[in-house]
Amino acid sequence: MEYKIRPILKEEYSILEDFLYEAIFVPQGTPAPPRSIIHQPELQVYVTDFGTKKDDIGLAAEIGNKPVGAVWVRIMNDYGHIDDDTPSFAISLYNAHRGMGIGTALMKEMLRILKDRGYKQASLAVQKTNYAVRMYQKVGFEIVDENEEEYIMLCRL
Repeated sequence: MEYKIRPILKEEYSILEDFLYEAIFVPQGTPAPPRSIIHQPELQVYVTDFGTKKDDIGLAAEIGNKPVGAVWVRIMNDYGHIDDDTPSFAISLYNAHRGMGIGTALMKEMLRILKDRGYKQASLAVQKTNYAVRMYQKVGFEIVDENEEEYIMLCRL
C-alpha cells in the first residue's frame, strides 16, 4: 500500500486526540476504554497546546491524502519521561493500517529528525504485553526501566 510520511500540519493538530485514543493499548479480550479517557491529565500532556513548544514535532502518514497514522514528540512529564532534554514519543495508526510497516517508517523518520536537530536520545513508555515492544526494539529502543505494567524505553541517537 502506498503511503507518504510528511510533517503534520498545524490545522491537523486536533487529530492528535484521535491518534492519542488509538494509541491506548487494549489487550485482547478487554473492552476498550471510553473515548473520554483521553481527557485525563496524564494523557492530555501528549496533546494540550501541541505545536507551541520548540520541542513539539509531529509527522503524519497519509494514504490518499488522508492521515492514517501519526507520531509526535515533545518534552513532557509523561509515562516515559527520562529528563527535560529527552523528547517522549507518542505513535499510533488506525487499526486498518497496522502491521504494514507504516509505524516503523514513522518511528525511523522521527528518530532521524531528532538526531538532525541535535537531540541525544528519545524515550517512550509501552505496556509489556503490547506487540509494539518488538518494533520499538528493532528501531533502536532499549528497555531502561520497568514497573509492573510498562517498560520505559530509550533510544540513543
